[in-house]
Amino acid sequence: MRPIDPLGASATPAPPDLNLLRTFLAVHRSGSFTAAAQLLGLSQPTVTTQIRSLERQTRRELFERLPRGVAPTAVADELAARVAAPLDALAEATGHGPRAESRAEPVHLAGPAELLSTRALPALAPLVTEGVRLRVATGLTEPLLDELRAGRHDLVIATSRPRGRTLSAVPLTDEEFVLVAAPAWADRVAERPAADGPAALHDVPLITYAEDLPIVRRYWRHVFGRRLNCRAAVSVPDLRAVLALVTAGAGFSVLPRYLCAGELASGALVLLDAPEDAPINTGFLVQRPGTSDNPHVTLVRDRLLEAGRCW
Repeated sequence: MRPIDPLGASATPAPPDLNLLRTFLAVHRSGSFTAAAQLLGLSQPTVTTQIRSLERQTRRELFERLPRGVAPTAVADELAARVAAPLDALAEATGHGPRAESRAEPVHLAGPAELLSTRALPALAPLVTEGVRLRVATGLTEPLLDELRAGRHDLVIATSRPRGRTLSAVPLTDEEFVLVAAPAWADRVAERPAADGPAALHDVPLITYAEDLPIVRRYWRHVFGRRLNCRAAVSVPDLRAVLALVTAGAGFSVLPRYLCAGELASGALVLLDAPEDAPINTGFLVQRPGTSDNPHVTLVRDRLLEAGRCW
């Protein structure tokens, strides 16, 4: 017999409603009330109310509210570990589990390989666990935008705003470009007179993304106010490969800061220049105007825009 409190109510909390637990699990997996609401077909206020109700019932805080999304507490992680398998099994048995969700059309996403692999796809991982399917393509912006117009993609991450009015674009993230080399090259450059400026790099091999040096030339114009007069020692159409070569000591390059932040923090790479006004490039999330018939497209779009604020 359960203990009774002085007011006549049961002192043992009643088991949480299954709907509250489903909502809790969706929030825990997606990391956002907004994303969970879209996955469940609920309004965000409803999700918020249900989580608060579950917190009152459990008498524990389950999520830390962040400026963007939420972070689970240790109590939430423990609860998720206990209820995930039973809830998934029940959902599958009733036709509402991941297998049912997988009947939705995949979302076709395209963009630069580097940004997709290091930022966009990790941000979408929680949606994949909820049944969202992705088909990912990589490439240069202009060909990908042409393919978007032709209907081959649902969403494209573009490195420039598309021209014309046939596509809808919203800013996704800003990337800062930095001039970097391995410490050995940085030490050799530092030995040159300060008056040499960028000329101090003329004897250092240039590692670049493309033969026409678009990123490096832009840096030279923006920061040094002059044209770049050198050829690439290595040209490889993948910034991750450029990063690997520069880190290994092959030469210098200009890279997005997000891509080499870890190497800069560890000392594997060194900034060769620290201008007050570094070159910035804005990336855009692009789609065809109108609402997609696939609700998962909106889910992926909103998740990327939310995550892009802190990239």
